[in-house]
Amino acid sequence: MKIIAGVDEVGRGSLIGPVYAAAVILSKSINKKLLKDSKSLTKSKREKLSKYIKKNSEWSIGKASIKEIEKINILQASLLAMKRAIKKLKKKPALVLIDGNTVPEIKNYNLKSIIKGDKKIPSISAASIIAKVARDKMITNLGNKFKGYNWHQNYGYGTKQHLNAIKNLGITSQHRKTFSPINKLK
Repeated sequence: MKIIAGVDEVGRGSLIGPVYAAAVILSKSINKKLLKDSKSLTKSKREKLSKYIKKNSEWSIGKASIKEIEKINILQASLLAMKRAIKKLKKKPALVLIDGNTVPEIKNYNLKSIIKGDKKIPSISAASIIAKVARDKMITNLGNKFKGYNWHQNYGYGTKQHLNAIKNLGITSQHRKTFSPINKLK
């Protein structure tokens, strides 16, 4: 049987922290009907599904740091995180399906981009769930160190609440300094 992996990233539009990507090879036994785009699921449903997917699949996570994001831009950092996730899989997939319209450069891999793949392809949905749960957990833990930014609720995205906290409390070491409006506040 042809091994197919699904890949998705999360955190691209956030104002803080690294960008995460996950690569998932689903087992035959997994119930694909349960898998949906992570953004369409509640937090508790995502967490339960993430555990279920991890137990019943081969998976890996790749990241790109804030420094990498600022050096090479968010698109290239997202592709780097995807590349790292793909390369960390124990088995080399015959085909890698990637959410979006761009694929990372990896020699000797068959890569295909699929727009809205997280809504259409179960292995990409699974990757979106694992990546989102992992990044949300990391951001929530960061929020315990940086009080007042409410990262446990906004996960670093540019909500009104987060932008007000930046104005009142300042920019942290976790903020992406090249991102608007952070780059205007330095």
